[in-house]
Amino acid sequence: MLRTVTATRYVMPLREGGSLPGLMECDDLGTYVVKFVGAGQGRKVLVAEVLVGELGRALGLPVPELVLVEVDPVLGRAEPDEEVQDLLRASPGLNLGTDYLPGSLGFDPNAHAVDPHLASRVLWFDALVGNVDRSWRNPNLLLWHRELWLIDHGASLVFHHDWARAASAAEKPYTAADHVLLPAALHRQEAAAELAPRVTRELLEAVVSLVPDVWLEAEPGFDDPDAVRAGYVDHLLRRVEARGSWQP
Repeated sequence: MLRTVTATRYVMPLREGGSLPGLMECDDLGTYVVKFVGAGQGRKVLVAEVLVGELGRALGLPVPELVLVEVDPVLGRAEPDEEVQDLLRASPGLNLGTDYLPGSLGFDPNAHAVDPHLASRVLWFDALVGNVDRSWRNPNLLLWHRELWLIDHGASLVFHHDWARAASAAEKPYTAADHVLLPAALHRQEAAAELAPRVTRELLEAVVSLVPDVWLEAEPGFDDPDAVRAGYVDHLLRRVEARGSWQP
């Protein structure tokens, strides 16, 4: 289960992302990069963040801790930025926080080396979840204490934006040409042999159970949040089974 914390102060907006995440202090004395349910990209970005981030962590990939952040819109009253005020007013209740890594550096493939085994595992994982946002233009990788960390997975699981066609997406090839770690991913077959058997129904069910019901409610074509969860599990299992058609 993800920890739930309560936001106590909005520190500053982070304008690098299209959804206007914000840096917030919380009642556990931690600081988190918070993505808001009321942002234009919607709740499915938060669902993807949880599913992909926690699946990656379960497979041993370096993902910062994720927490559920309770936000009271009253925090926005003192904000001079009307866009921030509007966003906080539209995001009462549960939002998603990623542990803030102070002093971290954005990954630069021309300046930073990465272990080929780790690069291969990240590439295979991104192909599994259809992450289209790990290019050299926008790596979504941080270096913190000389270790690589994976962030920002909201652009993954593209199939859940059109459930009616999700079945056909299970075998969709992954385009790895622009992946920032492709040149370093020299052990792709070994990575596939290691990770694929670990993506089991039990693991996927455990991961999808972490998504709050409120982010899965009223999904067209599904009776309830548990049915949506089953949809994610079934799709990802089909994708693992069809990996011969998409593995980079």
